[in-house]
Amino acid sequence: MEMPDEIYDQLNEHCERGEALLAKGDADAALEQYQAAEALIPSPKLSWEAALWVYAAIGDAWFAKQDFDRARQAFSNAVLCPDGLGNPFIHLRLGQCQFEENNLDKAADELTRAYMAEGLAIFEDENPKYLAFLRTRIDLT
Repeated sequence: MEMPDEIYDQLNEHCERGEALLAKGDADAALEQYQAAEALIPSPKLSWEAALWVYAAIGDAWFAKQDFDRARQAFSNAVLCPDGLGNPFIHLRLGQCQFEENNLDKAADELTRAYMAEGLAIFEDENPKYLAFLRTRIDLT
């Protein structure tokens, strides 16, 4: 099933604007763009490949705002989209959200998935506390 070009183009424009806004530190404005993109996705939303990166973008904006519950919800949607399960970035952020919400067993599971898919590189630009935590749960050597 392929999304109509007009909808895909609009969705992509919203996401590009959101990405630029998030890069400038304006997570609130980025969220508005990402949520506008989400509204364009036909039902059932989770069946579209484009939904994966829209939900990941929404989750990343909530993560930037340190609203870990909403970020986790968005990334939980992303993991249900085509190619979502096994996506290292999604598992990384899910693990970070679980860690911040003190769900440490779930955090370890998700962070392990991210590590198994990408190795240590996935943690390079992240707060070192997540990798330090993972080292307490699995052997990384």
